[in-house]
Amino acid sequence: MDQAPLRVDQSGEALRLLHVHAHPDDESSKGAATTARYVAEGVRVVVATCTGGERGSILNPAMDRPDILANIADIRRREMDRAREILGIEQVWLGFVDSGLPEGDPLPPLPDGCFAQVELSEAVAPLVQVIRELRPHVVTTYDENGGYPHPDHIRCHQITVAAFDAAADPKAYPELGEPWQPLKLYYQFTFHRDRIAALDAAMRERGLESPYAERLADWEPDPSHAARLTTRVECADYFSVRDQALLAHATQVDPEGSWFAVPLEVHKQAWPTEDFQLVRSLVPTDVPEDDLFAGIAVPAAESSASRVQV
Repeated sequence: MDQAPLRVDQSGEALRLLHVHAHPDDESSKGAATTARYVAEGVRVVVATCTGGERGSILNPAMDRPDILANIADIRRREMDRAREILGIEQVWLGFVDSGLPEGDPLPPLPDGCFAQVELSEAVAPLVQVIRELRPHVVTTYDENGGYPHPDHIRCHQITVAAFDAAADPKAYPELGEPWQPLKLYYQFTFHRDRIAALDAAMRERGLESPYAERLADWEPDPSHAARLTTRVECADYFSVRDQALLAHATQVDPEGSWFAVPLEVHKQAWPTEDFQLVRSLVPTDVPEDDLFAGIAVPAAESSASRVQV
């Protein structure tokens, strides 16, 4: 695949994108094809990972062994290293401890010292520092429900929204560098009903067994939620990169499991985009969008011509 022209902002600087995720593997299961597309276009993409995933369950039966469990923190870091290489990104750890996913009725208390228990002002600080050092044009994270109600995902949302503003405030965390204001904030919108229904229909049309039938049976349409989708990024050519990055997280992703029950070509044809909700923009832009950098990036032809003149 040919390298696309380097994409720049109005001042001629290369575009910069920051994804904020709760655990290693989230960067590969949410928006990874979009990431790979932007990397191919010359965008600098950084993933800030809030926790080490130390309390994550082993979801691949082939990896469910005592030696893996005993070294899960180190193994998940190595998995993240491999996924980082595949996606072509930079990655930083914010240094918090996985909260785990509490189960039961009533729910048990969260472990002391875990990410979801850290005071918000303290948890925001390392992300403010990352934003001020990277100076991203665009930041993405999860919605107020965390995408799903994992305490670390919800906390990830909270610190990202807070840091989006705090990083620009010279009075906030003055010891953490020069202020920087990102221009746009998005929520990941990967697992929504319209997409799942389209994949389900495409499988059935081909006479294939859909892994989504049971889920859809109990999933009522929610027009208000569907209306939150503002931005569809065409990235089907990079779905294979996404899948490779997912497989790098071998403790979390079973190659024989539901992640890969739908053939790649069906994914490409039935739903060729990854989707986002624009929630903050400091630049003019019209929705629906097809680019996270809409309103920021110089059109590719202008950017290419400018570099030739130089």
